[in-house]
Amino acid sequence: MLSRRPLAAALRLAPLSPPLLLFFASSSSSSSSPASCSSPTASASAPRGCSALRMDSGAVEPASTGAIWSTPSVEPRSISIGKQIFCNRSLNMRNITAVGFDMDYTLAQYKPETFEALAYHGTIEKLVKDLNYPEELLTWQFDWKYMVRGLVLDKKRGNILKMDRHKYVKVAYHGFREMSKEEKVAAYGSTLIRDSFDEPDYALIDTLFSLGEAYLFAQLVDFMDSNPAKVPSGTDYAHMYRDVRSAVDLCHRDGTLKRMVAKEPSRYINEDLAIVPMLQMLRKSGRSTFLVTNSLWDYTDVVMNYLCGPYMSDVSSSHNHKWLEYFDVVITGSSKPSFFHDDNRTGLFEVEPDSGKLLNADLQIGSPRSSQHQPKPIHKVYQGGNVGHLHRLLSVASSSQILYVGDHIYGDILRSKKVLGKNTHANLRACLINSSWRTMLVIPELEQEVKLQSESKSTRKELRHLRMERDSVEDTIHRLEWSLQFEDLTENEKGKLLSEHDNLLQKLKGIRCLLRDAQMQHHQKFHKVWGQLMKTGYQNSRFAHQVERFACLYCSQVTDFGLYSPNKYYRPSEDYMPHEFDVLGL
Repeated sequence: MLSRRPLAAALRLAPLSPPLLLFFASSSSSSSSPASCSSPTASASAPRGCSALRMDSGAVEPASTGAIWSTPSVEPRSISIGKQIFCNRSLNMRNITAVGFDMDYTLAQYKPETFEALAYHGTIEKLVKDLNYPEELLTWQFDWKYMVRGLVLDKKRGNILKMDRHKYVKVAYHGFREMSKEEKVAAYGSTLIRDSFDEPDYALIDTLFSLGEAYLFAQLVDFMDSNPAKVPSGTDYAHMYRDVRSAVDLCHRDGTLKRMVAKEPSRYINEDLAIVPMLQMLRKSGRSTFLVTNSLWDYTDVVMNYLCGPYMSDVSSSHNHKWLEYFDVVITGSSKPSFFHDDNRTGLFEVEPDSGKLLNADLQIGSPRSSQHQPKPIHKVYQGGNVGHLHRLLSVASSSQILYVGDHIYGDILRSKKVLGKNTHANLRACLINSSWRTMLVIPELEQEVKLQSESKSTRKELRHLRMERDSVEDTIHRLEWSLQFEDLTENEKGKLLSEHDNLLQKLKGIRCLLRDAQMQHHQKFHKVWGQLMKTGYQNSRFAHQVERFACLYCSQVTDFGLYSPNKYYRPSEDYMPHEFDVLGL
């Protein structure tokens, strides 16, 4: 039985325990091989977890030379499809005066097989040691390839959903058990009037960091279903999800994750030699560069030293902050998304890099009107503040002159509109400020997805042909049924039509089977459970819909940005309506 202690008591945390240290010791020898996908509970977890093949979000092409657009070359370079930048809304870089970056999962691409596993095991330890879950949870294994971004957790029902842009649930699992069509319809309906699938009853899995907690939630759902006696009376799925979130927060508060990453960055972070050349090119082009991260200064300094290390001397020095020369402004501890409230009263502090000491910086920053007469700060590090402080530090005349690059644009920036969307002048003003930032979304999974799409061109043609053939046979059947019901036919004519009708029904059944099997094979080529990241069936997925709505540009890696001219005019491709596909022969 689980006995629950107040969360306040759980906050009194001890150093790393032997089970977690054992994981750290073993992960180094196993990180190069795929993580075990064995079932966490003998009877509850279905073998789905073993067959899942998530596209490796950490398997980026190594930037062996760090070559970028401005690197001298005899011949023009071609950019592979997986490294291209895709455009939703026109963006002329000549209008951009400042380019900003998030750090975690943007400049710093974490290795899922080690970092996500680290977060997963740390969360389990908090559940057991601080929230009194059974110790058998410590034996559970994590399949880092199983979950994908764009899923939705139904906290009340214990379900994991994938839906299309119309919020129609196409794929659904209760824990690790696939739900039938009847179960999906009963729970979520089949009409256009559906739940909003938003907080507080649902959780959006739209960051890479949340994949581990989603997997753990599915395990706990199966555990509670199979072991009701081990769960206190009154505990439900939503309660378990809150416990998982509390445990994740505890991992952040006591520094478990970041302490281990800081100890050995190369185990958890991918090296990308093109980061520094990209930043240098942007600065040479006359643009300001800035970093806004929720991480505090000590961790930010460690990660950025590692990422910029190959271009710096004396990297081993504990007070080496040479990487700061690649940025005009660095804001740590930003507390996004509240950072984007213009009326957020959080004070802005200057950070003394060597000691980490905080100095009040508010009085050193002028108003937007006077900022043009003040020199821009030289490589200063700050903590806290809000978007208004940042605009003044950068001396931007208009927020539309800022391009922000992150891995979670919807959550970091545009989702704050929902928070700010109250009928007050201050909040409306903040909405207007935030909505005019230009954005680029980093989607590491995209590189593998577009490669698989390119390899599947013939399959997509086959699927289209089968759909057309199915529609043609259905139309013929409808015509026969109309004739049999309403036309004056002889018995002989009726017999012939009935025979033809039966033959067509058999043919239609065969086509539907072929189409279903071909679609399933295509679906599983991307992921055995969830399919394509950007598709759900034949429709764009909800994740793709968010990308289209909220990101001006999107790409697979932040350094893809360095493969293009800093003055490039990005233009979207042509939109197509359904009727145009046949008319234009697409």
